[in-house]
Amino acid sequence: MKRFWLFLVPLLLASCTAVPRHARNTGPWDPATLRHPPTWSAGARAGLVEEIYYEGELRQGRPTRVFAYLGKPAGAHSGKLPAMLLVHGGGGKAFKEWADHWAQRGYVALAMDLGGNGPAGPLPDGMPDQSDKTKFRNFGEDEIRDMWTYHAVAAVLRGHALLKSLPEVDPRRIGVTGISWGGYLTCIVAGIDPELQVAVPVYGCGFLGDNSVWTDQSLAAMSPESRERWLRVFDPSRYLAGVSCPTLFLNGATDFAYPLDSYQKSYRLVPEPHRHVSVVVGLPHGHIWTFGEVDAFVDNALRGGPDLPRLGPLQQANGRAGAPVKSSSPITAATLHYTTDSGPWQKRTWKSVAAQVGPHAVSAELPRERPLVAFLAIVDAHGLRVSTEHITLTP
Repeated sequence: MKRFWLFLVPLLLASCTAVPRHARNTGPWDPATLRHPPTWSAGARAGLVEEIYYEGELRQGRPTRVFAYLGKPAGAHSGKLPAMLLVHGGGGKAFKEWADHWAQRGYVALAMDLGGNGPAGPLPDGMPDQSDKTKFRNFGEDEIRDMWTYHAVAAVLRGHALLKSLPEVDPRRIGVTGISWGGYLTCIVAGIDPELQVAVPVYGCGFLGDNSVWTDQSLAAMSPESRERWLRVFDPSRYLAGVSCPTLFLNGATDFAYPLDSYQKSYRLVPEPHRHVSVVVGLPHGHIWTFGEVDAFVDNALRGGPDLPRLGPLQQANGRAGAPVKSSSPITAATLHYTTDSGPWQKRTWKSVAAQVGPHAVSAELPRERPLVAFLAIVDAHGLRVSTEHITLTP
């Protein structure tokens, strides 16, 4: 372990370098306009959460509304609070329980509906629905602002402006998290909006044209012109280099929709000091907002809570893989996860062996089989899981 720690010293020193700056691509969205607070109205309230409607983008020249649940902690009028934008995934809706989860934790939270629905079903003046047929329809350059992704991203950005305008909210402490298609949208929004202070895309990523559940299905069914246009305008890979806030990428090793190759290419676009990774073997895919890693990561960024454990870049030497580790709480488990399978990521079988924890690094012996995909992961005393990115070794 001592020899491996000496090998990793340059990596720790390299992590102190300045964050590179990248040109921010804002695509078809106008951030200056979307920073203006939208008009909104409140409806029924139950406990810490109330129903609201706010102004959306024009759809084929007609005004639209976005329905959302706005959660506020008890006594929220007493001071400036952090706030979170909550972005649901495919088949989802504005989840009252999600807004309540964050309100119970001391945050103002906006869980918006991005499928054109209200609390009782489709709105007559809602945004486009979120079916794959709608998301991936053929469209021309003059129809970009009628597409679902355009409306959904704009609704999140308008939601940010709405939160900033609330007297209970500290406008300098607002973040975003999204699940699946919500993670996809989070990647775009975080790259466009420099005022966000933390982002957590769960599952979602970019490079959907390279490898995803939609590559050979919905995207393949589009006309070549529309597919090229969709990937140029609406793929998160076009925006992730502009991310300037701490960002946690949380995904499963065999996620059915967002495979690890596209996931890795996506998070590598984010400057390394901002980039945090948690790949979990066996992680379920669903509208799950109780991942402790998400709560802890956001608390650290917006409330000065303890750091999430962090593993530095994975390196190999003398048949071992290792990474520098930093954690404010004891490490209770360290594991090398690996697969020797090829083919679709969703069908690969992962194996796990214990890794060794030193004072400043984690390491493990690498299996000799090739091809080999492997990454290191740790769990701290609070049950929080983080990992390195994966490496691929060929014969």
